[in-house]
Amino acid sequence: MASKKKIIVDSLENLSKGNAERFCMALVDRRGECRVPLSKVDKQSRLEVTNVLVSTFTEAEAPAVVSELLKYIGCVDEATDLVSVQHFVDKHRLQLIERVANINPILDGLLEQRVLLEQAYQDIRNVPGNQDKMKKIYDLALKSCNAAKDVFLELLRQKEPYLVKDLLKDP
Repeated sequence: MASKKKIIVDSLENLSKGNAERFCMALVDRRGECRVPLSKVDKQSRLEVTNVLVSTFTEAEAPAVVSELLKYIGCVDEATDLVSVQHFVDKHRLQLIERVANINPILDGLLEQRVLLEQAYQDIRNVPGNQDKMKKIYDLALKSCNAAKDVFLELLRQKEPYLVKDLLKDP
């Protein structure tokens, strides 16, 4: 399977010049914790824009940001193509970070199934706030391999079935 960076580059390469410009403006105008200044993407190649995305949002989070921005500028098919090659856990990273509420039982399951070691488990439990705990789960447990993501997804299906069902409706 292609790397996330390659998938992003391919998605941006397939945009028309006008859509690529709209994408860069949407990226610059995007609100949130991580901001991208115009000087970093203005008149840059699609590869350079990809490098900015990955360095700003991390390789794990960048595809979700790209998908969000593609939808925002009306490139829904391109956004769908981008996320269709991703694992559910990667594809819905931002929504899962924002919406998972039943974190402690999920953490217990990750420990029980040895996706997390005891020290990482304790580190995550000590983090205040559900969103920060979810970010830590992604950082410590889910970037290793698809098998860890599969275990996490199964735990989500058990502990957050309505959330998973809702996210499965989203292309």
